[in-house]
Amino acid sequence: MNDQRHNIEIQKNLERWKSKPVLRKIYQRCYKLIVKYLQDNSQSKIVEIGSGIGNLKTIIPNSISTDIFPNPWIDQVENAYQLSFSDKSVSNLILFDVWHHLEFPGNVLQEFHRVLVPGGRVIIFEPAMSLLGFIVYGLFHKEPINFTKKINWWAPKGFSLKNIPYYAAQGNASRIFQSNKFDKLLSDWKIVAVERITLISYVASGGYSGFQLYPNFLYPLMALIDHLCGFLPQLFATRLLIVMEKK
Repeated sequence: MNDQRHNIEIQKNLERWKSKPVLRKIYQRCYKLIVKYLQDNSQSKIVEIGSGIGNLKTIIPNSISTDIFPNPWIDQVENAYQLSFSDKSVSNLILFDVWHHLEFPGNVLQEFHRVLVPGGRVIIFEPAMSLLGFIVYGLFHKEPINFTKKINWWAPKGFSLKNIPYYAAQGNASRIFQSNKFDKLLSDWKIVAVERITLISYVASGGYSGFQLYPNFLYPLMALIDHLCGFLPQLFATRLLIVMEKK
């Protein structure tokens, strides 16, 4: 994705964020789930990778917002494959809807392992591939799921990780963290949590790009529906929260 296309999309997201109070409430819920898993280390940094419009600071004001392109609300321009942080200087790395854009997970996790303190955490928030997830992300989202496409754990030899091409595979988190196929490749990490979250309220809100299907005053009812449907995550979960800890 080039700079101009990225900034056009970011500006649209910012306008939607300001005009949709329901969207802000739902994201606040998600951010609070992330806070629950933060590693408490006041001496090290909390870094968000791919911060977009920088909303995480509403809940974690001391976090460092980063993205691949500059914007007024971004603290640092960073490439997830080649971070500028020194070894063992970061306590938490947070990725919200970023993991499925990382084509070579092994290279990324190697870099994350380098910058994290011992016991530091990677917290990932991603699409979940339940029955509803497949329908929503498969039919109504512009990015592909690529659920059967091969995952390339490592970049090819000689491949430059400085300016990587655009990539998206929304099903990657479910494929990697909800099976045991990648356990050996994740041997440097302790999996603290893999939590399926039902957010029908978000699906019906239209997110950043779609039409909101319910009025703002019905949000408490939608939150109740999320809670009730959450008892059947294999059917209704639309989000996946993964927490990994550096061994």
